[in-house]
Amino acid sequence: MLLVQSFNFILVCRPESHPTLYEHIEGVDMPTVVVNKWTGKFQETHTYRYLNGLPIKDGEDALLVNWCELTVTRADGKIVYKNSFATNHTITAQTVAEIVLAGRTRWKVENENNNTLKTKSYNLEHNFGHGKEHLASFLATLNIFSLLFHTLLELVDDNYQLLRSHLPTRKTFFNDLRALTRYLIFDSWDHLLTFTIQGLELDLPPNSS
Repeated sequence: MLLVQSFNFILVCRPESHPTLYEHIEGVDMPTVVVNKWTGKFQETHTYRYLNGLPIKDGEDALLVNWCELTVTRADGKIVYKNSFATNHTITAQTVAEIVLAGRTRWKVENENNNTLKTKSYNLEHNFGHGKEHLASFLATLNIFSLLFHTLLELVDDNYQLLRSHLPTRKTFFNDLRALTRYLIFDSWDHLLTFTIQGLELDLPPNSS
């Protein structure tokens, strides 16, 4: 379906979901790339394996895909990550790490964007089913826009950064803002943040208005 729409793909490919493909891999001496990386805390070894042109299922009409695997181990031999992917991109020693990174980034988006909107007081799932035409998508767009706005504030707003460092969970931060704006009127966003900082008896950043 993806190829019919002219899309490329990098999708998780596990032994339990693609047994035929893994039968073709078993016992094969395949190309391997080993990269040592320092995370800032640990020394890790990233071992990549890959093969091109594998059938994704039984049958002469089976789609041929390219397969790659990443295993991340620590110096003590402990495996901290292992996953494999199927793709239509040709895999080489020069491209395997980039392809795996793209495959992992899909879950990074899920965990750091979608999961945040669902579980960190953005209440995304509460909007499902509202409206007969466009209201659900409109409310979801507002949720996504709010996360984008807060992400931007984390990068450029000193007051926001200070508050989030002392109110680290989004739920606590949002609940405080809801309580304040329910009973008090503020001239601006900066006024609200400054009031909150002073209420927590924190020192205002040097450039704060």
